[in-house]
Amino acid sequence: MIYIFYLCISVKKIITQISSFLLALLVLFSTLSFTVDKHFCGSILVDQAVLSKAKTCGMEMPSSKEGLNKTSCCSNEKIAVHGQDELKNSFHSFDFEQQLFLTAFSYSYLNLFESLPQNVVPFKDYIPPLLVKDLPVLHETFLI
Repeated sequence: MIYIFYLCISVKKIITQISSFLLALLVLFSTLSFTVDKHFCGSILVDQAVLSKAKTCGMEMPSSKEGLNKTSCCSNEKIAVHGQDELKNSFHSFDFEQQLFLTAFSYSYLNLFESLPQNVVPFKDYIPPLLVKDLPVLHETFLI
């Protein structure tokens, strides 16, 4: 019985550690921001880079200093993925029904893992005394 109790405690610790790790990953990925840069030459994708600038194909048109106003066949595309900026949600921003649900859920969830009271046996560590004489036979007292 005691082994089952310790097993339940260790399983609870493992589940708590796994769930806190998963929640930390959730917070990390919800706040992560990155950019994807793509370079096209015509309609062909030449290079794609994440968190850096994409390499060009080397066929860009010269600048307008030389008097050429031709359009280039190359194009760049930048995709920005923005993560969540504000993480702190206030408990007071919820309406009354949401507050009531959260408090009731947390109270019932915390009380779900209450342990059973431990049985205390005061004479568990003591051995019984050795019998020198058979006392019921000596006093001739028998239960019928």
